[in-house]
Amino acid sequence: MDWTTLLFSFNGRINRGKYWLAILLYTVIWIAFIAAAVMWLGGFDTDRLFSMVGAVILLWLAGIILVIAATWSGIATGIKRLHDRGKSGWWILVFWLGPSVLSGIGSTSAESTSFVFHIASFVVAIWAIVELGFLRGTAGPNEYGPDPLSELATVPRV
Repeated sequence: MDWTTLLFSFNGRINRGKYWLAILLYTVIWIAFIAAAVMWLGGFDTDRLFSMVGAVILLWLAGIILVIAATWSGIATGIKRLHDRGKSGWWILVFWLGPSVLSGIGSTSAESTSFVFHIASFVVAIWAIVELGFLRGTAGPNEYGPDPLSELATVPRV
């Protein structure tokens, strides 16, 4: 599987290792982007930032493009990971939107029920991490494609 398919395609299955590799890649890219932005702008000197309006606008545009690409890629890798678990890709809505929605409801609700919504948000987030990152996929082929680990087992070692 090439990098474009791994990061941007919604079809097929990926194992836990490739999922964590994608997470590592996202982390490295964001750290590099933030470090480059800070170095380019010369630190967090607000007086200098206001004099570099063009650079800040360019960084905002690059950041927006990076957010769109990372969101698309994160959804694609999550869906492929769900496919490996034998689940529909639509579960990604629960894992991506569920914690935010529950936490938002908790922030706007009464103090007596706020805690329950925040705990529910935390539980859904932990469930997503366990489901996507730690549980093994279904053994053998399923309706979404062949087992990604069986392909590794059949490749001859040199």
